[in-house]
Amino acid sequence: MNTQLGLETCSPFIRSQFQPAAPALASSGASLHRFAVTISRQTGSGAHAVGEMLAQYLQSQSPKGSSPWRLFDRDLAEKVLEDHNLPLRYTRFMPEDRISEVADTMDELLGVHPPSSSLARQTAETILRLAQEGNVILIGRGANVVTSKLDHVLHVRLVGSLEKRVAQIQKVQAVGREAAQEFIRKEDLGRRRYLKRYFSEEVDNPLLYHLVINTDLVPYDKAAQMIGDAVLSGLHRKSRNHTDELRTIS
Repeated sequence: MNTQLGLETCSPFIRSQFQPAAPALASSGASLHRFAVTISRQTGSGAHAVGEMLAQYLQSQSPKGSSPWRLFDRDLAEKVLEDHNLPLRYTRFMPEDRISEVADTMDELLGVHPPSSSLARQTAETILRLAQEGNVILIGRGANVVTSKLDHVLHVRLVGSLEKRVAQIQKVQAVGREAAQEFIRKEDLGRRRYLKRYFSEEVDNPLLYHLVINTDLVPYDKAAQMIGDAVLSGLHRKSRNHTDELRTIS
């Protein structure tokens, strides 16, 4: 597949079609805000665990009767297939860019699956819809870039030392050190390629995130609370206003 094709079909959609979040609604004199969180992560930095704890924390802080907080990580692929009426067999083509371009091109020619750029675009559409609904935590798949124009979304990056991340993968997957290292290498490379290929962004660019948290130093539960408190304090809205102000001045 031509990499440029992916950029031509996905990136303009991200840049031009997404609209800023609608103003908060008022009810009984109180403002009801939609919130959402995206989590980008290095493999083994605890994103899923942090995401689960974050959903529980935000739910505990939500007004009575509010919509439940939802976490989308590994099950996001199934949601994309459901939204776009795609067959379940496409699930194996949904991981973040772990199929080689040669294999991908051959499969497309044989009609095994639609172009990867189409799947990436459909994934972006689902991510945007979920973020617009609010009360959602989205892990991976360029969700931070997809939702970058929505001012009710907080963007987080979780990182950690290779040593600690290898130990975490060994524990979770019950594998040896070499297998854990290889798993991390492939996963991180795939995520880096996915963001670069479809959104022309570098996953390690700190300017894409409101918070970058080192889970070597911050326990998962504390990381979840930090993120939750940032959401509830409106940090993302304040930072957006500040950025707009700087751009106006310049």
